[in-house]
Amino acid sequence: MTPEREHQLKLDAIKVREGILTSTHGAKSGHPGGSLSAADLFTYLYDEVLNANPADPLNEDRDRFVLSKGHVTPGYYSALALKGFFPFEDLKSFRHSDSYLQGHPNMNSVPGVDMSTGSLGQGCSVACGMAKGAKMLGKDFAVYTLLGDGEIEEGQIWEAAMFAGHYKLDNLCMIVDVNGLQIDGRCADVMDARPIDKKYEAFGANVIVVDGHSFPELEKAFAFFNSNRTSGKPTVIIMNTLKGKGVSYMEDVCGWHGKGPNADEYALGMAELAAARAALEAEGVQA
Repeated sequence: MTPEREHQLKLDAIKVREGILTSTHGAKSGHPGGSLSAADLFTYLYDEVLNANPADPLNEDRDRFVLSKGHVTPGYYSALALKGFFPFEDLKSFRHSDSYLQGHPNMNSVPGVDMSTGSLGQGCSVACGMAKGAKMLGKDFAVYTLLGDGEIEEGQIWEAAMFAGHYKLDNLCMIVDVNGLQIDGRCADVMDARPIDKKYEAFGANVIVVDGHSFPELEKAFAFFNSNRTSGKPTVIIMNTLKGKGVSYMEDVCGWHGKGPNADEYALGMAELAAARAALEAEGVQA
């Protein structure tokens, strides 16, 4: 990855984080914590990975993305808006009664959304079906799905992992956002799923563990997936992240799993992101 490209990705990720704060503040609700932990992943996916065109969002040969942890739409919608699927300004209508941008993604109303999700655990199974369907139809597109480390406490996740391994879905990339927190507390206390990597390996997957806030690490992860597209095995990217990343008072705080910032909190968070942007711009591109 060139320094110039990494610099631009960092700037785009700040914009995604601003969208997360704007949407959850406007709604007075939503899920900012897990959206912020996945903001760099959303940025990288839509800037660098997905074959998805806002001008032709239903192209049958496009890559598919399924948000299995379906509540983190503030991050998902921000990345879609930044890519040009709909106006960034529309994020202010998030969760309003007359808005097409509701709290969980709806493939019938939101451009760029490939699957309606919400109930945790189910999105990964749908992604497996999409990947199996692509194999049956002789299609070359890839299927990506994002899971949470709280979500993988669901039994259906492991049924999907078994299915993906059995049917040799090497066109499927499962991404697990390991931020360590869920609505009821620390994942390790509620239902410890570790060792996550060994579990997926036992189900027949290629597994890579990376820093989910490092764009060079994310680049390495998706190169790993592409290099294994003929391996007969699905790929799992395990991202170690920080819940609430980029907004100091939200970082690693369970209470920010599912509530929107008030006016003062919003102003503080936006000021921190503006300062981060200014620092990046002042630093320039470091060779």
